[in-house]
Amino acid sequence: MAAARFLISGRVQGVSYRASTRAQALGLGLTGHARNLPDGRVEVLAIGTPEAIDALERWLWQGSPLAQVTAVERYALQSPPPVQGFAIG
Repeated sequence: MAAARFLISGRVQGVSYRASTRAQALGLGLTGHARNLPDGRVEVLAIGTPEAIDALERWLWQGSPLAQVTAVERYALQSPPPVQGFAIG
């Protein structure tokens, strides 16, 4: 298993970005979370196969139909926390 933390910037809050991310992640067999940050970004934690995480990263650039993504930062995690399902926070 691999894990990555993503920070997504742009118009990503209030446009169903987190819910759409959850649906995409579950379809790829990933666990983790998507949550709004106080600075207007969305944080995504993804745990699963490297291929599924790469596919999610490509999707994060598109996001939900109303989203306007300007940046996706990726950070590899060496010791991911134990997570079941994919939460929205």
